[in-house]
Amino acid sequence: MREKIKNLNQEKKGDIPSGFFLRSSRNNQAGYLLVSVLVFGSIGVMMLSAVIGWLATSWKVTRQLTNREQALQIAEAGVDYYRWHLAHAKQDFQDGTATSGPYIHQFYNSVGQNIGYYQLSITPPIVGSTIVTLVSRGYVASTSLNRAIEVKFAIPSLAKYAVAANDNMRFGSGTLTVGPIHANGGIHFDGLAENLVTSAKDKYIDPDYWGSYQFGVYTKLAPADPNPPSPVPSRTDVFVSGRQFPVPALDFSGFTADLAQIKTDAQSAGRYFGSSGSGNYGYNLVLKTNNTFDLYKVSSLQSPNKNCDSANQSGWGTWSIKNQIFVANYSFPANGLIFLEDHAWVEGQINQARLTIAVGAFPESSNTYKSITINKDVFYTNYDGRDVLALIAQNNVNVGQLSNNVLEIDASLVAKNGRVGRYYYESACTSSSRSTLNLYGMIATNLRYGFAYTNGTGYSTRNLTYDGNLLYGPPPSFPLTADNYTVISWREIP
Repeated sequence: MREKIKNLNQEKKGDIPSGFFLRSSRNNQAGYLLVSVLVFGSIGVMMLSAVIGWLATSWKVTRQLTNREQALQIAEAGVDYYRWHLAHAKQDFQDGTATSGPYIHQFYNSVGQNIGYYQLSITPPIVGSTIVTLVSRGYVASTSLNRAIEVKFAIPSLAKYAVAANDNMRFGSGTLTVGPIHANGGIHFDGLAENLVTSAKDKYIDPDYWGSYQFGVYTKLAPADPNPPSPVPSRTDVFVSGRQFPVPALDFSGFTADLAQIKTDAQSAGRYFGSSGSGNYGYNLVLKTNNTFDLYKVSSLQSPNKNCDSANQSGWGTWSIKNQIFVANYSFPANGLIFLEDHAWVEGQINQARLTIAVGAFPESSNTYKSITINKDVFYTNYDGRDVLALIAQNNVNVGQLSNNVLEIDASLVAKNGRVGRYYYESACTSSSRSTLNLYGMIATNLRYGFAYTNGTGYSTRNLTYDGNLLYGPPPSFPLTADNYTVISWREIP
């Protein structure tokens, strides 16, 4: 009875048999494990998917980068090809096809597999320039991906120098030069040179100061340079960008041999004028901004003062016009070449024109050499390369006795056999002393150039400013200093 009551009390208290508790705990643990497996499995799947996605994206990016690099290399191959082509055919701007572009070339790898192609677009030089513009666009096979490179090729001209001379040179106090200067002889420089000054001479005896050797490039501005073999002082107060000597000489005989070709080209497609006739002294050309020029025959020259020429200079004269006769107005030729088989005077202004005016007589003889004289201003309207003028004389490029007191010359001046400069006029002569000469362009002279003399006559101030547009964009048929094209700019374009 007591036992029965005890069991009943236990049931009322809610006691549960111990076996029931064991079975329930095991079931809960199994459930927890299953949830954990599902959670961590899902996380693992998500992480694996992310890794696979990242790998796939990385592969695509890597493949795209590889294709982009390959496209650029194919485009560069097009540049290399066309540079090689120009080296063998300097005037071929149609890729050997005689048709307009663009020009397509298939590209193969080292095992002969076609992996793409490059497309070439060629812009030939404008009249008087040597700049060729090439756009090479590289395409990768089986993709639309491509990259393009724009390259400019050019042949450097003689106009890489502000002054180039085949003789000894002297730049006196009061001379400012902007642009590189070179002489095959020695250079005595007492002005201010803002660019490099070079000479083909290691040392030389200056004809103005007979005696000891001087450096190939030297100055007498205090403190004067010592004599070689002493160390060369820096002298940045004179040579702002330094001086170098000796350097290789310029081949004047080579780049002045083009005068006869200019005559031929002027006769065929430019403007050619023969002798001005008996009793005349040559022609005067007055350049105009409407792309025309007035042509005059010079019928008489100014007579010199008495005893103006005490130095007995060859070809001396006033080189100044007294009377002239109008001939006609002519348009500038399409090829930019004007040739006169007589002396010429030039003045006026151009606007968006590229011209070469040359004079000479053939067959060549020192007794019949022809010269160009500038007594009045010659102006550009634009100083960004759109206006370019060359005056190339078989003999001298003169500034006459009765020249402007302040004379402006925008041009490249070349004296094939003579010199660029002004004759010596005695101080008692009319206009023997002048104020300022401003030259924007360059000078190439076979003999020693000069616009001033040690007695104070000539131009007291000479400002020679180099036109940087001339290097690769010279006037028509201007002498070049190299045979092959070089790369002057490279850039990637869209």
